[in-house]
Amino acid sequence: MGVPFNRRTLLAGGAAAAAGIAGASVLGLDLSGVAGAASTNGPGRNGISTAKPKRGGSLVFGVDAEESGFNPTTARFDEVGVMYARTVFDPLTIINAQGAWEPYLAQTVTSNPENTSWTITLRPNVFFHDGTPCNGAAMLTNFEAQKASLLLGTLILVPILDTITQTGPLAVTLTFKSPWVSFPLYLAGGIGGQSAYLCAPSMLAAPNGGTSQPVGTGPFVFKQWVPNSHFTATANPHYWRPGLPYLDEITFKPIIDENARAEALKAGTIDIMITDTPQIITQFRGNKEYAYIDDGTHVVGEPDMNCVLLNCGAAPFNNPTVRRAAAMAINRAQYAKEIDDNVLPVSTGLFTKGSPYYSATAYPSYNPTEAKKLVKQVQKSTGKPVSFTMGTTPAPAATRAQQYLQQAWQEVGFVVKDTIVEQNDLIDNALAGKFEALEWRQFGAVDPDLNYIFWSTTTILAKTLSINMARNQDPQLQAALEAGRATTNPALRAKAYQTVNKRFAIDLPYLWLDRAVWSVESTLKVQNWNNPTTPSGSKAYGMIGGSIWPTQIWLS
Repeated sequence: MGVPFNRRTLLAGGAAAAAGIAGASVLGLDLSGVAGAASTNGPGRNGISTAKPKRGGSLVFGVDAEESGFNPTTARFDEVGVMYARTVFDPLTIINAQGAWEPYLAQTVTSNPENTSWTITLRPNVFFHDGTPCNGAAMLTNFEAQKASLLLGTLILVPILDTITQTGPLAVTLTFKSPWVSFPLYLAGGIGGQSAYLCAPSMLAAPNGGTSQPVGTGPFVFKQWVPNSHFTATANPHYWRPGLPYLDEITFKPIIDENARAEALKAGTIDIMITDTPQIITQFRGNKEYAYIDDGTHVVGEPDMNCVLLNCGAAPFNNPTVRRAAAMAINRAQYAKEIDDNVLPVSTGLFTKGSPYYSATAYPSYNPTEAKKLVKQVQKSTGKPVSFTMGTTPAPAATRAQQYLQQAWQEVGFVVKDTIVEQNDLIDNALAGKFEALEWRQFGAVDPDLNYIFWSTTTILAKTLSINMARNQDPQLQAALEAGRATTNPALRAKAYQTVNKRFAIDLPYLWLDRAVWSVESTLKVQNWNNPTTPSGSKAYGMIGGSIWPTQIWLS
């Protein structure tokens, strides 16, 4: 249901300890089931294999959306974009199975005692697919390109960045205006972490930043991309991680209709797929003809949330009374039952019980009588009906949810129109502020600071792109975000994000519905798709928010 933007710490050892974020307890992660998400299909069918890998073969991966391109400075990198990026690029860091960060393309990531300056040193003797060295100069080119971009620069880096300097043959140092304890989290390359991926300078210098023909250091080399049809890449024969990848070729095939995607897997025209649609999840959960996992029984820090994204910067939702009425009109328990078959837990906030960031909130209860009164009150004050347009994607599950919500709002007096656009266009509309309400899914992250860019007042640009797509401006919320970003004290971080959770229930830029559950399904020949390792050989975190790693998949 919905669409993503987000929307995910790094280095083991001394640097992590200095940053104060080395352990899972500090990050506040729930690491139960960390090696692989919940599997109901028994041993050997959870995407983890201990057998000797076989080399060769081609894999077709059915995905739920198409990406807008491969250039990290301009593309959105939703859950599909993250997998595209992991195919042809490498992230600078990776999350291990304990929830701590380790180096990946970077050899080290270190900070000064104040956490205002971070130095990234690359591994030696790594080359881009065009044969040029991946070194400090190339990394500087990438960060300078990010700084100059509207998406990563103006909205993310510039508000906090002081300087970017090459400080060694393989090193770049970024100095910030204030402490950024969790900066390395952005280098793990999850949703919202485009800064993690380094492109060859030749790619960035190409027309349109080479966004349609990526050149990275990754396990696969770009072969072909036909948008909305397929993206194919072949094994990198010179990959810096010895012996990897195992596949000869991988193809990602966007199949927007979730039912068609499931039927393609059953028919064998694709080998593996992702979904967050409850009706599809229940078809494969417990089905021993397929390998299967989902994240329904464990939480990776902060889960994705299904919600309605409101534009607080324009009428009618710039009026807090309208937002409150819209929230009170939705029977979330009934929604979870009728739309999501009770597969997805009802949501009242960002975090689940058991998280250190969880807190009870004052989120409005279902009260259609009071909602109707509030709508009439606003209508009387403005002299016109309270109307808005609700946007969604053409996926059947999304349109079904849109129809349910539209009816609920109409019953309390709202005038609601609908519009249906492709997922990439919906995200563009959200960034540009060309919407009033959108069906949405976002916020899954291993640490809540990864969502700073989506919640902060510093990422709102009134007339252009805004990463804070809700465009809400709450001083108490901003103060809590800054406190959570700057402190290494676990108790203070927990308190800060509890405040964030409480403020959202009052400010209401998002109307919570239920928690998203992601699943991955494959035929039994597809092995090891949820068993990535770090360069040091330790286990890495598997599926997060629908994204897995292609590097160590093999076919039996």
